[in-house]
Amino acid sequence: MNITVIAVGKLKEKYLKDGIAEYAKRLKPYCNLNIVEIAEEIIPESPSFAGKNQALRKEGSYILEKINPASFVISLCIEGERFTSEKMAKKIEGIMTSGTSHITFIIGSSMGLSEEVKEKAHLKLSFSDFTFPHQLMRLILLEQIYRWFKIIRGETYHK
Repeated sequence: MNITVIAVGKLKEKYLKDGIAEYAKRLKPYCNLNIVEIAEEIIPESPSFAGKNQALRKEGSYILEKINPASFVISLCIEGERFTSEKMAKKIEGIMTSGTSHITFIIGSSMGLSEEVKEKAHLKLSFSDFTFPHQLMRLILLEQIYRWFKIIRGETYHK
């Protein structure tokens, strides 16, 4: 299985980089992981609605360029569906057994994702009603991907 995480913005914090490196290492027996960083558009402190939409569309165009056309696309957005870890593991397993060998997860910037990116997604996934920093969401996502693979294989995972 090939997993790509397309994320807007560059990681700066060492603790996040270390956590992501740890889960990337843990995922090696389960999948080929590729993390693609997209430049975050710089906007003023209080952008206009039009300015925000323009920045989202620009980020969205960069994201869409990086999506493998054969990939099952999952965008992370607050209005998406919610699953338990067990149900999401079943969803991932179903995607894998349907013959799809590539899944792409998309994490937007602090402004979210453009409508074009959301429309491209086969699944819109929400982790919570809470808002998480998009950099931290990378770590949370990788931990969950690891957990899903452990569940799929019937392996134990420390709590």
